[in-house]
Amino acid sequence: MKKWKDYFIPFNNEELKLFIPMVLMMFCFLFNYTIMRDTKDTLILMNAGAEAIPFIKFWGTLPCSILFLIIYAKLSNSLEPKKLFTVTLVPFFAFFLLFGFVFYPYREALEPTSLVNYLHFHLNACPESMHHTLTVLINLVKNWMYVVFYILSELWGSMGVSLLFWQFANQITSTENAKRFYPRFTQFGNLSLIFSGLFIIYFSDIREHLSSGSDPWEITLKWLMGAIAICCAIILYCYFRINKGLETQNPVEKKKSKEKPKLSLKESFFFLIRSKYLGLICILVLAYGISISLIEVVYKSQLKRQFTTENELCSFIGMVSIFTGVATFAMVTLSSHILRFTGWLRAAVLTPVLMLATGAIFFLCISFDMSILGFTSLWIGVVFGACQNILSKSCKYSLFDPTKEMAYIPLDVDSKVKGKAAIDVVGARFGKSLGGVFLQIIFLFGSVMQSLSLIFSVVALVIFVWIFAVIRLNKLYEPLVEQKAEV
Repeated sequence: MKKWKDYFIPFNNEELKLFIPMVLMMFCFLFNYTIMRDTKDTLILMNAGAEAIPFIKFWGTLPCSILFLIIYAKLSNSLEPKKLFTVTLVPFFAFFLLFGFVFYPYREALEPTSLVNYLHFHLNACPESMHHTLTVLINLVKNWMYVVFYILSELWGSMGVSLLFWQFANQITSTENAKRFYPRFTQFGNLSLIFSGLFIIYFSDIREHLSSGSDPWEITLKWLMGAIAICCAIILYCYFRINKGLETQNPVEKKKSKEKPKLSLKESFFFLIRSKYLGLICILVLAYGISISLIEVVYKSQLKRQFTTENELCSFIGMVSIFTGVATFAMVTLSSHILRFTGWLRAAVLTPVLMLATGAIFFLCISFDMSILGFTSLWIGVVFGACQNILSKSCKYSLFDPTKEMAYIPLDVDSKVKGKAAIDVVGARFGKSLGGVFLQIIFLFGSVMQSLSLIFSVVALVIFVWIFAVIRLNKLYEPLVEQKAEV
């Protein structure tokens, strides 16, 4: 029994006091992210279509990410870490709770009906070639609440997991301990994808038990948003409990951490530009954002054609989340050995290689008529797209995130805080927005399905740049780790 415990949880009792609440924090961050991600996709796909996603990413998510970074950088200079963590988390808690219990139930009263009618009336005066793009934009105006939901859900992925959780983990974990802790954080934390997927499916299928006059999607949303609020409360509890334990063990170290130098937002951006090391990390994040956004828009266009109601679509996406969680758990079991026995470079390069391989298979499947054994070509495209989504995300969670976070550890405090915020919040969003810009240009001349070869060519080029950046970063990372180990 002891052997199996040491294999899955190789920590002593003192380390478990830190490990368990950290895993619970990550579990709740990812549980919320899965619910937000699946719900935002359902809301936008069913009400505005897959074509709206690139517009939201570029004109909504990217500006809001920059604004968030500005506010976060200013607050980090004036607030202590505990207050900064709380002030950052609480607005998300409030919005999603209000969305489920106030905004969505009263959505008809909050829609700008007069403005939408005015825009539709003047649509015919515009060139016919612009009608498709303008119709998408009008739908976004009409469904502004869902657009806000989408933007904040995207920010949660950057702010919650990448910034708040991993930044906190980097501050309290050494490079040596990270090799043991980080794969396990990801392994057990990503079990939340299974639980959140089951949760989504259960409450998406409750329409069978409701009376004919009820709105099943409204009831589903209330349960989903209520779960998000509860997880936010658990995150805050774990965060303060961990800090209390650290204060008790290392009061002198805590005092020293308050004396760290602070950079202004302008100085932090200049520092990011001057740092070749941070620039290479930024390329990794940008490349992932561009490639995944291009592949996902094609995949989601297949989902829109296959499903007709919010509950059906959300239930399917929940099932994809379950398989993503299972695949991630299996991948992390392997990744912990990859990190320990083969090194950082091989672990970091596996994600782009796998994304290129699975993306190529997916694009081939939807480029040709694959109807077979009674299954339609559309359904086969949806299934292969889901498989690509599952494999690429499980590899991202199990290898890309841990190796990227390990790259921050040898850096100084300001590089970790300011540089990481700029890369993870703006870099991730800017990468996906660049993919969105490319797709917006396509929409002016034709559909996504008519440009599959061009889209995949861009994906392949970006992934090759990604692999090159990983190799270059490794040449800088290893000397820093050795240098820090000697101190």
